[in-house]
Amino acid sequence: MIDETPREFASRRGFSVSYKGKTLLSTMDPIALADRTVEALGTGSAQGTLYFCPSPLFGYGLKLLLEKIRPDSAVLCVEIDEKLMALSMERIDESILKTPRFRLVQIGDPALLCTFVRETWGGRSFRRVEQLRLSGGWQLHPEIYDRLADALRRDIAVDWGNAMTLVKLGRRYARNALRNLVLLPRSPPMAALNFGAPPVLVLGAGPSLDGVLDGLSAVFGDLSQGARRPFRIICVDTALSPLFERGIRPDLVVALESQHWNLRDFIGLFPWEVPVAMDLSALPATGEILGGQPHLFFTPWTRLSLFDRLKTAGLLPETLPPLGSVGLSATAIACRLSTGPIILAGIDFSFTLDQSHTRSSPAHLERLRRQTRFFSLVDPAAAFRKGCFVTPSKTGDPIRSNQAMKTYRDLFQREFAGNNRIRDIAGSGLPLGLQTLSPEKAYALLAAGEVQNTGNGNRANTTGAIGITTEAVTAFVREELASLVQLRSILTGEITASPQHLETLLDKCGYLWAHFPDCAGAEGRRPGLSNLGFLKRVRAEIDPFVKLLQGL
Repeated sequence: MIDETPREFASRRGFSVSYKGKTLLSTMDPIALADRTVEALGTGSAQGTLYFCPSPLFGYGLKLLLEKIRPDSAVLCVEIDEKLMALSMERIDESILKTPRFRLVQIGDPALLCTFVRETWGGRSFRRVEQLRLSGGWQLHPEIYDRLADALRRDIAVDWGNAMTLVKLGRRYARNALRNLVLLPRSPPMAALNFGAPPVLVLGAGPSLDGVLDGLSAVFGDLSQGARRPFRIICVDTALSPLFERGIRPDLVVALESQHWNLRDFIGLFPWEVPVAMDLSALPATGEILGGQPHLFFTPWTRLSLFDRLKTAGLLPETLPPLGSVGLSATAIACRLSTGPIILAGIDFSFTLDQSHTRSSPAHLERLRRQTRFFSLVDPAAAFRKGCFVTPSKTGDPIRSNQAMKTYRDLFQREFAGNNRIRDIAGSGLPLGLQTLSPEKAYALLAAGEVQNTGNGNRANTTGAIGITTEAVTAFVREELASLVQLRSILTGEITASPQHLETLLDKCGYLWAHFPDCAGAEGRRPGLSNLGFLKRVRAEIDPFVKLLQGL
């Protein structure tokens, strides 16, 4: 008979619990067993560890665990069962429940649990997750608890991966964003690109795009500039050359890249004038290409007070969530610009032995140019390096991917899998959690839209975003420059200031240090004024930014 409520019964020492036909605590001294599990951790816990304790029941072992772990570690107890949660809340000592490094929650959704951890302790607070089973309660929902622990591990890994990206590129993001402020007065607002209800085809640059582009040309014929077609096309920047080679003119190209690599994507496209949606932190030269009037948008790469000041001054473009991948950003933009169906192609998050991107893309052309008897189209360094794996594609055929691509695919699923407007064309890419259409059904859905003249209609509104003027940008730049000069004078000893004022200036100019290894991804946390090494590093960052702002 299965118990409907937790039932205590006497054991050799204290009590045990039976629930739903399972004994959840050892009948042979559960307190000692939990303490031994904690003692097995060794003399000292690992740095920055989040201890995940499923179904803590009476909380045996928790007091010893909190005494044993380091100050930068924490204990997270999760209970799925409502009745066992009530038991734990009643029996766990109140002093434990009130400990800042301890939390007891009833959450079964991995995404919600990751959000709870980030909101409670902040980003990049932990380096690893260790699961401790201090009771037998985990046996009631073992798969759920394992998924929760794995989700926490992945989320922490993503946090640290993003932090490493910020260490390498954070300075460039900030410099690009400040340079791109001068584009705002001539940047048409994203609202000028309202696509209405026609279907939107969003194109990545994965290997599966080849067949889709060939099919488009065969079904719809001329898709070049000025042609009339019943759907819109949004593409990533790397897909421009393949589209140009086939005479397919997109309605919008999306660019995120902050470095010079993506300039190859625009080579040889003259005389095309295609609207460009460009991130505020993208390479400034991108804004001068294909017409020189980019539609700026903004994705916050970290937490900075600079963004708040831009918003207050009316200079912050339309904000998109930080998705990291141009394919994801293109999909998010399509959702905002259109009310009709959205069909994806070439967003693969995978590659083949001889193709990392679609034909005619810069990467593919580079390998073709370098091909000799000694240099094959097959790239063994990419295909067989550590971390690369073979996995089934949407069609069930084996395809190659790596952990970075899979992480972006998982992020795509979290962001868009529940959107019924988005469909995917069957191909060689990883499954995206969307309804997959055959090419024939996808082309039929695209053909069902109302025929429109796509010509240069998107250039009708060329006014600056929300009426931004050159004078407003100049005033903002002068204020930022004055703050940097004042901070430099304080750090060099030319002028004196109170510690509170110095703290305020450091936080205001957070883009100077947000990319430091000890600050990246820490959501605005930084060393204090007693850390002279930190202050010296900040001082070294000021002059290049002063020179940049003086040249705007």
